[in-house]
Amino acid sequence: MYLAHTGHAQLGALWLSCMGWTLTAVALGLIEWRVWLVSDREVISSGVAWVGIWRTCFNSHTLVTPGFEDMHCRYISLSEAFTPPEIVAGQVLMLLSLLVGLCGNAGGVYALKNIYFGMEKNSPIRLLFFAAGALCLLAAAMSLIPLLWNLCSVVTNQTIRFPPEFKMPRAPDSQHVGCGIGVGMVGMCLMIISGVIFCTYRLPEPPQICRKTGSAAQIQVCPGEMSFNK
Repeated sequence: MYLAHTGHAQLGALWLSCMGWTLTAVALGLIEWRVWLVSDREVISSGVAWVGIWRTCFNSHTLVTPGFEDMHCRYISLSEAFTPPEIVAGQVLMLLSLLVGLCGNAGGVYALKNIYFGMEKNSPIRLLFFAAGALCLLAAAMSLIPLLWNLCSVVTNQTIRFPPEFKMPRAPDSQHVGCGIGVGMVGMCLMIISGVIFCTYRLPEPPQICRKTGSAAQIQVCPGEMSFNK
């Protein structure tokens, strides 16, 4: 059966899924998940510190990390006692989300390959799309948990007790949501949309075969069509 015309929506869903996966990867590496504003500028010269799920950074004219111009950065380890649970969840679940999302994209590519380049014998096209959609939705759910958790921590003004070597204040004067959470939210929404489109794929109904009956002058056509006698 010719199926190329049935996969246009899923092709768009694959593009959305790839974009969502890329934005999730970008959000994972950004340090601007939480933006801390501090009034004491003796160490934090700009008065702004950024807290991500992998490291915390701030501009300083007195403390400079090698490789960074006027920026002091410290990595947040998963095993440290001070690391809050929402950051631990972000480190673990965001990485798992990338892995699961990559598998979902691969499943979508394989299903579309069978549609546009000829499917294999008895290839379960619908099952492949459903599996790809389920993986995309699972990846979105994995990233949603740490994103909402960190968002709630900012809204409720939760602080982090960093060790002295981090040179971070015990509590900020105020804090707000950084672009890392926003980028992750957009990527998560794109993954949800693509997953839903993948899961809603339906194979077309097989064509009805008409048979000629009786003499050559009398033709019986498919149900729903008009029959006629010559």
